[in-house]
Amino acid sequence: MGYWPAMPLPPPGPDSHVLVTGASSGIGAAIARVLATRGHPVLLVARRADALADLAGELRGLSGLAAEVHVADLGTDGGLAAVRDIVRRDERVVGLVNAAGFGRTGRVADLVADDAQREALDDLVRLNVLALHDLTLAAVAAFTRRVQRGGHAAAILNVSSITAFQPLPGAASYAASKAFVQSFSEAVHAELSGTGITLTTLSPGLTRTGFADAAGTDAFDRAPDLVVGEAADVAEAGVAAMAAGHRSVTPGLVNQLSALGGRLAPRSLLLPTLNGAMELLGD
Repeated sequence: MGYWPAMPLPPPGPDSHVLVTGASSGIGAAIARVLATRGHPVLLVARRADALADLAGELRGLSGLAAEVHVADLGTDGGLAAVRDIVRRDERVVGLVNAAGFGRTGRVADLVADDAQREALDDLVRLNVLALHDLTLAAVAAFTRRVQRGGHAAAILNVSSITAFQPLPGAASYAASKAFVQSFSEAVHAELSGTGITLTTLSPGLTRTGFADAAGTDAFDRAPDLVVGEAADVAEAGVAAMAAGHRSVTPGLVNQLSALGGRLAPRSLLLPTLNGAMELLGD
């Protein structure tokens, strides 16, 4: 394979489809809207058929382009295999957005005492880590083959979180899952340099979506408006970075400072502070 400079997502058009997981709500749905507005046909993946159908109709109205619905639970072997097969075989796909994921708050000792909560932690790792890893590998393999045959460049966007930049008591499994996404994605971005394929990581902070309800926390309601972003703004930043082939993007100055602090602050000071803050939010 010859050398390619860093390439963006291919130009919009009827053959430049982007597959978006977690598209039924939140950041995933917002990213699908931004892609459609830019002129990309989208393949929408999530568990909820009704929500996907509603979004597909909305997107067709926005862009006049196709918006295909693929109902799949990526937390199951069958659902993941079905979507992996689309990524491998559908030659129209020039982009993948891994936005599927969920969180769970609470102390590990408390969560593991309840069978349902314990199972939810396993499901979290299966979706946030294993499914994202699997689909990213499938996309890298498929896109590499297409580029080698003289096809379009291609782009991947993996949704992480500012929780990726430090351990987070009270959301230990979630933060660890996003640390995996961040580390894995940034490393693969470097590996892909010059191949015509890019991998961008989007690391938002608190964002107004259905995430908080699913995670079992009202922290978003308690947080000042200054630190809570809008899904549409996060999606716009993510797609813009994906289109430019950037390594990563953290939308918002407050979030950028938080991510920097998470990287640089001594753990001996940071962890007790975060532990206390999460205890207050949990009261």
